[in-house]
Amino acid sequence: MNDCDALLREVMAEAAKLKIPFSDRIDPKVRINCRAATRFGCCIYKEGRYLIEVAQRVAEGPERSCRETLAHELLHTCYGCRNHGKRWKSYVEKMNRAYGYAISRSSTSEEMGVGEARPFRYLVRCQRCGMIFKRFRASKLTEHPERYRCKCGGRLVCQECSKDGKADREKDCFKM
Repeated sequence: MNDCDALLREVMAEAAKLKIPFSDRIDPKVRINCRAATRFGCCIYKEGRYLIEVAQRVAEGPERSCRETLAHELLHTCYGCRNHGKRWKSYVEKMNRAYGYAISRSSTSEEMGVGEARPFRYLVRCQRCGMIFKRFRASKLTEHPERYRCKCGGRLVCQECSKDGKADREKDCFKM
């Protein structure tokens, strides 16, 4: 397991060398999330402080992947960088150029070298545009997709998946 607290301090020093204005209100203790299935990290702003969290599989994975995840989340503490907008991207580009990182908005488990992602249990699909929403647990959306619409206005249908995450059968989604 990587020492995420020490790696965070190192990443902070690297960002400081590049004069990247990250917050000075970051909890020095990185929280390890044992339940995270779809994300590698998270930057939480609460009560005027930032808490950085990484998925357990990232903490146990290659050091480089852990560093890049910590850097990604650290950059969200910069003013105007809560999203993945222009300012955040400019800081990412600085870090990537200076340290050979491959920080990006999103990545795959294979690219990160952190094992396979947990297979999802439901696929919710828009009948108009084909957009797919993957879900791991039953929810109001998976149980009653007829109550929701895609952003394009299309109707949604839900498919239950087999254990490997492949679509099995379409559920009777339009029960009234």
